[in-house]
Amino acid sequence: MKHKEVFQGGSGEITEKKSRFIAHVQAASSVEEAQDFIEHIKKKYWDARHNCSAFSVGLKNPVTRCSDDGEPGGTAGKPILEVIQGSGINNIVIVVTRYFGGTLLGTGGLVRAYTDAAKEGIAQSVIVEKIPARRWILETEYTDLGKIQYILAQNTITIESTEYTDKVKLHGLFPKGEEDRVKAALTEGTAGRIVMEPGAEVYYGEIGGEVIVF
Repeated sequence: MKHKEVFQGGSGEITEKKSRFIAHVQAASSVEEAQDFIEHIKKKYWDARHNCSAFSVGLKNPVTRCSDDGEPGGTAGKPILEVIQGSGINNIVIVVTRYFGGTLLGTGGLVRAYTDAAKEGIAQSVIVEKIPARRWILETEYTDLGKIQYILAQNTITIESTEYTDKVKLHGLFPKGEEDRVKAALTEGTAGRIVMEPGAEVYYGEIGGEVIVF
């Protein structure tokens, strides 16, 4: 299934009544990775009043945890986790470091601050939508190339590369769930002349106009 993940982690900061809230965002493919990142941030910002965190690991039934790290119960970890769940991003960990500014914010103020900081951290990260697909090699005569390219474009199929020899080989990414429909259109469009060979299952996404295969 399609899902969003962190391609490149980042950090964002907000200030609320002189308290600094610095959000650190990172990808985490396991609970251990998430916990290691939290510990890393705690050591790096050892002099901060709080290092509150939340993570979500897994796709279908994600493991989620959150920590208020000394803030009043439910004012830090839970808001961060709710930002994660609302974003639809999987395999992510966020730590929000707070440097106390001398003014108490109250429970509502804390919830807003940790929520805004987590959102800012995500905004400063690179998020990618990963699409499940299968690589296919398409072999065709030159006479059918134009028709094939038109069908692929109509179905928004990504072509990774093209080889030109006595025939043409196109290496394409067919999204899961669309393979049969695209194959049928190619077979019909070339009267069965196209040769299609399945390859590996992968995920792909687009970053800054460039297709990345995972």
